[in-house]
Amino acid sequence: ETLSGVTSIRAYAIQEEFIEKINQNVDKNNSLSIALIIANRWLGIRLELIANFIVLFAAIFAVIYRNEMDPSSVGLIISYALSTTQNLNFLVRTATELETKEGSELVLKQISTSIRSCERIGIVGRTGAGKSSLTLALFRLIEPVDGTIKIDGVNISKIGLHQLRRCLTIIPQDPVLFSGTIRSNLDPFDKFTDEQLWRCLEQAHLKRFVQSLDSNLQYKICESGTNLSVGQRQLICLARALLRKTKILVLDEATAAVDLETDSLIQETIKQSFNDCTILTIAHRLNTILDYDRILVLNGGKIAEFDSPENLLSNSSSIFYSMVNSHREISNDD
Repeated sequence: ETLSGVTSIRAYAIQEEFIEKINQNVDKNNSLSIALIIANRWLGIRLELIANFIVLFAAIFAVIYRNEMDPSSVGLIISYALSTTQNLNFLVRTATELETKEGSELVLKQISTSIRSCERIGIVGRTGAGKSSLTLALFRLIEPVDGTIKIDGVNISKIGLHQLRRCLTIIPQDPVLFSGTIRSNLDPFDKFTDEQLWRCLEQAHLKRFVQSLDSNLQYKICESGTNLSVGQRQLICLARALLRKTKILVLDEATAAVDLETDSLIQETIKQSFNDCTILTIAHRLNTILDYDRILVLNGGKIAEFDSPENLLSNSSSIFYSMVNSHREISNDD
């Protein structure tokens, strides 16, 4: 991020200000690093003392019972005791790294709502409002501290991750492609026929592009899809979602990084092909969710507003109203 912003820093001639800011951040980082090193040494010395006492007691035990134990058993006991230092270090440090900060503020708070089947829900909010955390909780990438998430009345924490995620589909902001053919990226488990793949590519507006390639479905995609444009990568992810066709589709700012033409293609396909699915859309471009059934506005990890776009836009004091107006002003400036 620092390197990508160098051009802007030079253009506004604010090098000195940023150098000062970087120096302050480096000083702060170094002070915390020194504290971490000191704490590690403090912990390391005490763990080694505990381990040494264990070795000492093992040796004393071996001497006391020397007539009842053979030398090989004594050697094995001492050997295991000597490895205690490393095991203790690993156990304690891993436990502290996994432990979350006690008393830290929850990202999502007092979220209580119900979404009907086949309903289209737009999720919006300022940066840090908890939009992505809501998606992560749905896929159980993070577990809720309290409360439950239910799909068709089933508590998702009571079912396996594989079973849960098999029923959900997500199109993320950054398209995920692997090194391999177009076919293997669309259908990694080889469950669908070529005819089904071509049908989904046509719905995703990619059929002509794939047909223009020499190898068609066997065209090799580089790691992360670097030999395709961002829009093409996102459309492949859309085709993959069309193949799976689960009853719940999550769009996590799926069109934020693509051009307006690709955005319109994705929106058109979603309207035509996912009309019998429940759609949850974290929106970057607010105009794409103005025709949705309801809009969920998050603010500070809580539900601030949850109503139809028409009702929210008719209320000039609503958060969504101000967000749409700000979005239109930025679009007009562009």
